[in-house]
Amino acid sequence: MKNLAATLSIGDLARRTGLSVSAIRFYETRGLVTATRGAGNQRRFARADIRRLSFALIAQQLGLTISEIEAELATLPRGHAPSAADWQAIGTRLQSALAAKITLLQKTHELLGGCIGCGCLSLDRCALYNPNDRAARAGPGPRFLLGNQASDFESD
Repeated sequence: MKNLAATLSIGDLARRTGLSVSAIRFYETRGLVTATRGAGNQRRFARADIRRLSFALIAQQLGLTISEIEAELATLPRGHAPSAADWQAIGTRLQSALAAKITLLQKTHELLGGCIGCGCLSLDRCALYNPNDRAARAGPGPRFLLGNQASDFESD
């Protein structure tokens, strides 16, 4: 077993990350962190788990799913702290996904402003963006946020 001083109890890990003990247990069951067992069967975590759990918190705030977080953390080494290069590789992989989310948020911001200015907030009655609900012919969902433009439906 690792040196007790080099590990953290679940309570210490909770204090360091701001997570609840139950959240840490959940992440443990998902394999994001792995505890060893000390005297009295107490969970002991590596100090590197602070960063793993902090990444999970940040990634969730960025909109990543638990499965996406698991996949990224699975690329990190077990048994020792990941290097700066390990973390950089994750950052590089996430950049395109984050860029797509930023684009979606910008489009939402632009269209929302237009709709609020219009006042109707109804795609089936909107004479400005979607007269006669022409966008519905392109499929379900928020067509303009999914990439369609009002000009795509002008010839209808």
